[in-house]
Amino acid sequence: MTDLQQQAHALSFGPVAEQYDAARPSYPDALFDALERLAGRPLRGADVVDVGAGTGIATRLLAARGARVLAVEPSPGMAARLRAVSPDVPVVKGVGDELPLHDGSADLVTYAQAFHWTDPERSVPEALRVLRPGGALALWWNVKDRAADWIAAQERRLSAALPSYHFYGSSLAAFAEPLAARGLEVGTARLRWERQVGVDSHLADLGSRSYFAVLPAERQAPVLAAEREALLAGHPDGVLTEPYVLDLFVARAPSA
Repeated sequence: MTDLQQQAHALSFGPVAEQYDAARPSYPDALFDALERLAGRPLRGADVVDVGAGTGIATRLLAARGARVLAVEPSPGMAARLRAVSPDVPVVKGVGDELPLHDGSADLVTYAQAFHWTDPERSVPEALRVLRPGGALALWWNVKDRAADWIAAQERRLSAALPSYHFYGSSLAAFAEPLAARGLEVGTARLRWERQVGVDSHLADLGSRSYFAVLPAERQAPVLAAEREALLAGHPDGVLTEPYVLDLFVARAPSA
C-alpha cells in the first residue's frame, strides 16, 4: 500500500463512525488483567493516553478500570462519536507520530488496533517522551481467528473481491520490532475469546473496515450482498460465533 493509500484508509473511518462504534468487537477483561501484569502497575489511578482512540471502545474500558484516560484521535468524525457516547472523556486531536502532550505526563500510552497507522520511527520516541520513568507503551490487536474454516473462507472471498483487503494477524510481531530495536524489554500475551453476533452485525463490522470504507457505496453493496449469501448458506440460523485472537505487546520505559 502506498503512502497516499495508507492515508486514505486511515481517514476513511469518520463517515462510518456510528457503524464502527456499534458493530466493532469489544475486549475481554483478561486483556486488561494482562496489561496490568505486564506494565507492572494497576490501571486504577494511572494517567493513560489512548492514541488512535477512535470512538472510544477501548478508552471506555480503560476508564472503567479506574484509569484517568485522555483520548487522542485525528478523525473529527470518530472524535465526535466518542464525545457523544462518552462526554466525560477528554479528547484531543492528534496522531501518534506527533503527540500534543507534555514530556513525562503519562503512566501508560496505549494503542488499541491503531499502532499500524503510525510511523514507528516517530511514534515510539514520541511515546517514550510522553511516558514517565517506568511507564509503559502498550499495543494490541484483536483479529478474527483464521483457524476457523469459515473465517479463512471469508478471507479468500474478500481478498478476491476487494483491491485493498488486508489482514494484520499474520504480521503483528513486526509491529513490536521497533520497541525491541530501542532496547526496550517487550512483554507479550496472546488471548483467545469469542462473541456471538447476527449476520447483520457481522456485515456492519465488515463495512466499517477501511478496505470497505474507502470504496463508494455502489462498489461495497454487491460484495456485502454476496457475503451475506455465503454466510447464510453456512449459518442458516443467521447467528455467527466469531473467534478472536488478541495479541498484546507491552514495553516499559526506563525507570530513570
